[in-house]
Amino acid sequence: MHTRTHAQAHIRMKSPRYFALIPAAGVGARMGADLPKQYLPIGGKPMISHALASFLAHPDIARVFVVVSENDDWIDKLLAQDRLAVTVLRCGGATRRDSVLNGLRAMREQVAPEDWVLVHDAARPGITPELIGKLMTVVGDDPVGGLLAMPVTDTVKRDENGRMTTVPRDGLWLAQTPQMFRYASLRRALQLIPEVTDEASAMEAVGLTPKLVEGHVRNSKVTRPADKALVELFFKP
Repeated sequence: MHTRTHAQAHIRMKSPRYFALIPAAGVGARMGADLPKQYLPIGGKPMISHALASFLAHPDIARVFVVVSENDDWIDKLLAQDRLAVTVLRCGGATRRDSVLNGLRAMREQVAPEDWVLVHDAARPGITPELIGKLMTVVGDDPVGGLLAMPVTDTVKRDENGRMTTVPRDGLWLAQTPQMFRYASLRRALQLIPEVTDEASAMEAVGLTPKLVEGHVRNSKVTRPADKALVELFFKP
């Protein structure tokens, strides 16, 4: 006997939605600035504003969530000034993994298990709606998900007690974001694997293989002052 209602069947047949989750609880100590690096200006606006605007501009993003620390004094002023319709989650953790996992837990009532979550670094202001769309298109309905990344083009050296050895660069990629995975799978992986630097590493640690999608140098991460100077070049008229 079939007990599933018509409404339940309709829910199961709905296409997965896309949600953006931007962890922004870091303090940016390596930038040596007076405020967290995600609020430093690039192209006339705080760098996080550029990332938020790009996700809001993509028509397939259902909602944008940003995770900040409880005592963040900047996010509300920024959103009011730029009129960005973003959902703020004040549940930032001590690490990126903690912030993302806390964010996933906080958004659970609004997201289905098979919906896609695109986790993006607040310190990557160069992301564009076109790059977001490329990631969505190439990943498609892949069972695992994927991430933007850049193939390594420079010769890679490893330091061994002050002497170098050359590392073959064939097949090496530099991870970027967004990193896009199903809500339930990503939450499970992060819960199981505490020691990871990004979401793709957590997925890999539970035996899954994310798909690589070529990104762009404009999507570089701002970690040190020199990085900021590089990314700013892409915002010059």
